[in-house]
Amino acid sequence: MEYIDIIIKNNWSGKILNTCIILIISLIIYKICTFILSKSTERDRFNLFTSKKSKTYIKLIKSLLRYIFIALTFLIILQTNGIDVSSVLAGVGILGVVFGLAIQDWLKDIIRGSSILSDNYFSVGDVVKYNDIEGKVLVIGLKTTKIQDLKTNNIISIANRNIEQIEIVSNLLYINIPMPYEVPVRDAEKVIEDIITEVKKNKNVDDCRYISVNELASSSIMYYIVIECNPINKLQVRRDTLRNILIEMDKNDVSVPYTQVDIHQK
Repeated sequence: MEYIDIIIKNNWSGKILNTCIILIISLIIYKICTFILSKSTERDRFNLFTSKKSKTYIKLIKSLLRYIFIALTFLIILQTNGIDVSSVLAGVGILGVVFGLAIQDWLKDIIRGSSILSDNYFSVGDVVKYNDIEGKVLVIGLKTTKIQDLKTNNIISIANRNIEQIEIVSNLLYINIPMPYEVPVRDAEKVIEDIITEVKKNKNVDDCRYISVNELASSSIMYYIVIECNPINKLQVRRDTLRNILIEMDKNDVSVPYTQVDIHQK
């Protein structure tokens, strides 16, 4: 009996030792892989487009590697400890159908996360719009995409299955400039030229140009201008442009039109 107890204890101690060794080796290999991936990103840091694209791929690959290493390590530990992995996988295959129905949304997130990269839909650092929120893409994971709201700096997590609802924000900003009907078109366009000159002085503005009359509103004529700028700076550029509009209209003695109600009394 003592001999049998010693064998059992030795078997258990051997299994525990093997498990620890497998875990350590797996962790070391995982750290080496992530280190190599990080270094490959640093080599492209001087190329803006490549760097942004690389960061997106690296973040997704790291996320994928984590799940792969966990699964492989688990299977190797089972096989090393005398458990037939093939029978386990067969059992998993049967349960997979039932389990798949329960996690179909999770699977959709993973598939969509992969399609973000394969279709080059957007990358880390791009500015996107989700519902009424415009934000900068921080992380693209297997399940979710995280963006930072440009207005509030809040971090928002979006399930990848909702990718169809995400819009890429362009670098164009369109602004209506209201002018009173009393101001002739040619005079109004001269004021707009002054406004454009001031807008172009903004360090965040790449270009600004006048398009044409956009709308004949109830109390004003809307003149349309377009501004080119980095999407990240759109909010501030809009604020600065509205300020330029007010200052230049005041300089030219043009009042900002507003809705008026005329009351006639008999």
